Amino acid sequence: MDRTESFSINAGSMLDKLIAYLRFKKVINNIPNNSIVLDLGCDFNAIFLQKIETRIKEGFGIDLKINSEFKNNKIKLLSHNLDNRLPFEDAYFSAVTSLANLEHLNYPENVLKEIYRVLKPGGLLLLTTPTIFSRPVLEFMAFKLKLINKEEITDHKKYFTKKELEKYCREFGFSHWKYKYFQFFMNGLLIAKK
Repeated sequence: MDRTESFSINAGSMLDKLIAYLRFKKVINNIPNNSIVLDLGCDFNAIFLQKIETRIKEGFGIDLKINSEFKNNKIKLLSHNLDNRLPFEDAYFSAVTSLANLEHLNYPENVLKEIYRVLKPGGLLLLTTPTIFSRPVLEFMAFKLKLINKEEITDHKKYFTKKELEKYCREFGFSHWKYKYFQFFMNGLLIAKK
């Protein structure tokens, strides 16, 4: 990961906020009730964890830079580079979310292995990432129309295919998975069970 700060949805354009909202809506209903959730790339204020607070027992958010003033009895934030080993014990989390995060990582396969390690048996990975179809659209919206944050788009290291993500699921030992396109094939949602 080359960046030094997390992206804050609150600092983005109205379109950035709308896209994040639609992504959250796609994932929220898959969060098991009373679960322990890890949100990778949680952003500065852990907005997604705050949205699901009533559904979870405990939430942990990781990003490069987090709000050190953030106070919440259910949610803990950690500053951490996701290219490094996750600072959690094996089989701890009921669910791990990675929402529009994987494409920013230098070693995405390493973080997927780490997700598998920290998930409990039967735990869920809920991952969204822009598809290969979205690249020209996102670049046009960021650089030509200036509707979305260009630094975010510039920081994309890779656009993943359905086949690649399913291959990782097989390699790392997930027992079941399904992949769905959403937002007109611009994004993919992977739900994988350990």
